[in-house]
Amino acid sequence: MARLFGTDGVRGTANVDLTAELALELSVAAAHVLGEAGAFETGRRPFALVGRDTRASGEFLEAAVVAGLASAGVDAVRLGVIPTPGVAHLVASTGADLGVMLSASHNPMPDNGIKFFARGGVKLDDAIEDAIADRMEEPWRRPTGADVGRVTDDPGAIEGYIAHLVASLGTEASLEGLKVVVDCANGAAHVTALAAFEAQGADVVPLHATPDGLNINHNCGSTHLASLQAAVLEHGADLGIGLDGDADRCLAVDHTGEMVDGDQILAILALAMRERKALHSDTVVATVMSNLGFVNAMRGAGIRVDQTKVGDRYVLEAMNANGFTLGGEQSGHVIMSEFATTGDGVLTALHLAARMANTGRPLRELAGVMTRLPQVMLNVPGVNKARAGIDPVVNSAVSAAARELGDNGRVLLRPSGTEPLVRVMVEAETAELALEVAERLAAVVRDRLGLEPAAH
Repeated sequence: MARLFGTDGVRGTANVDLTAELALELSVAAAHVLGEAGAFETGRRPFALVGRDTRASGEFLEAAVVAGLASAGVDAVRLGVIPTPGVAHLVASTGADLGVMLSASHNPMPDNGIKFFARGGVKLDDAIEDAIADRMEEPWRRPTGADVGRVTDDPGAIEGYIAHLVASLGTEASLEGLKVVVDCANGAAHVTALAAFEAQGADVVPLHATPDGLNINHNCGSTHLASLQAAVLEHGADLGIGLDGDADRCLAVDHTGEMVDGDQILAILALAMRERKALHSDTVVATVMSNLGFVNAMRGAGIRVDQTKVGDRYVLEAMNANGFTLGGEQSGHVIMSEFATTGDGVLTALHLAARMANTGRPLRELAGVMTRLPQVMLNVPGVNKARAGIDPVVNSAVSAAARELGDNGRVLLRPSGTEPLVRVMVEAETAELALEVAERLAAVVRDRLGLEPAAH
């Protein structure tokens, strides 16, 4: 049986895969499991915070989640539309026993998802997620009378989150004189991002900040930067920020309209944090997909890079295990554990802008601390992905390619987590060389690992 929880909660097409019934059952089970795990304090009724992004389906799913929590004896506080990291922060700052966020992040509008946070605003580990899925099958005692949960609204709680974002910059950071285009992806940050930047004195140009329930992530935000790039040039802005639907990640655009990706943002923030002695063990955590140019730049600056499997949850695990204070992904998930328990796109954007303001240097110059090597990714479908790391011919081809590229390139083979395919990633000094090596390796993978015998 397929695992119910994915890499970031339960996600699927709303009202098809993710139904009101499933949302209700999940919420009941989460209330029970988290209670038994010691998340609920004794002596008072537990309470949960519930937030959502701007998707139309979030309205009925919110109703189902709240019904499930209240029926299990949990007081439910509806926060309304708020970024995912806003829910995490408020769970921690209010002492809530549980947080629920309804969002499918950067996915298209028909999708939605349910993410849970435990006490302290932390994501659940695999064992707790599996326990919630298992508990859905078990009978439970329903509270009655005064023991049922109560439901209230606290849309003003978002102001506490905005204040937290602003306070993270300290008293000396001002963004006055910076013109910033903020693409809110018609999503959850259309209030928080604009308010936080304006509070710090930035000249803010809002973009895609009029959600209607249907337009979240549609040709906008961190996954579609073209309109942001055009807006930066049109308005003569110093910086463009592209958020995703739930604002847990961001990418940037410099004043020339060039994209600045998550690796470059990590590099900029790592140097800034080391200067103020906030970079624990002079180490930044990244995934194996981070560009070799990032790794080389950090090494040259005397900063160690601890690389994990792909996924912000693995970055966070490494950070928590070792006390590291900065980590992230090329896609723009950046975790600053000094201020947040999860990736926070608005927090990241504010600190990126503050670095520009404090140094007086344009983003293009700051991002020049690293040189991105050309990267080519090819998907090879219809193969036995389980043999990707053990086939001797494939391994030999990978080793030969790595020797050919030397210190100025690298090769990575990654089996897909959900499909029968292998991803071949190659970085090299030129795009032409990267493509040539990638195609050569893809042919070996196809020939050796194909599910159908190769014709000879």
